[in-house]
Amino acid sequence: MILAVLCSFGIEAQQVNMDLFKSMKARSIGPGAMSGRITAIDAIHENPNIIYAGSASGGLWKSTSGGITWEPIFDNEKVHSIGAISIYQKNPNIIWVGTGEGNPRNSLNMGYGVYRSLDAGKTWQLMGLEKTRAIHRIIVHPDDPNTVFVGAIGSPWGEQEDRGVYKTTDGGKTWNKILYIDTKTGVGEMIMDPNNPNKIFVNMWQHRRYPWFF
Repeated sequence: MILAVLCSFGIEAQQVNMDLFKSMKARSIGPGAMSGRITAIDAIHENPNIIYAGSASGGLWKSTSGGITWEPIFDNEKVHSIGAISIYQKNPNIIWVGTGEGNPRNSLNMGYGVYRSLDAGKTWQLMGLEKTRAIHRIIVHPDDPNTVFVGAIGSPWGEQEDRGVYKTTDGGKTWNKILYIDTKTGVGEMIMDPNNPNKIFVNMWQHRRYPWFF
């Protein structure tokens, strides 16, 4: 309930000594904009000044200065929600990006599949998996850029068959679902053993969000 109180009174202007504010500096006090959260980061190992950062609803950004300056490189695509980034380190011109943030919060943003760039982010190609809605992790095989694992957490607003782990061995032309639990359970985390790329650990997360409570 909001109460409004109307008062009638006189207002007298007062002089303010501005010298009192000379030593003060401006600082941000909000609001904490939802679009500002960063959901994924990857960098080139041999040149760590080149960094890619994906945001919940602000697209994909690239820095070649170690984070001093940034430029948007995903603005021409159909969706601006980024959930995962993976660079093929043996040829860092090859970058895979999964759209749709993997945080099943009340203000999350949905995606539209997985994208690949062959020219360090200048151009992008949609490589399928549009129905996954939210891709939380991507891993490119360290020795084969055509072998890619995609972990889809899926949309938290309902049950769907498109959750789970997908694998391609032909650069995204075809995908096989290699791990699936049920329509309520998606990928919460996925990592590869750095000493054995055949060993992958996956955390599956059952979750459901509703619009009417937090």
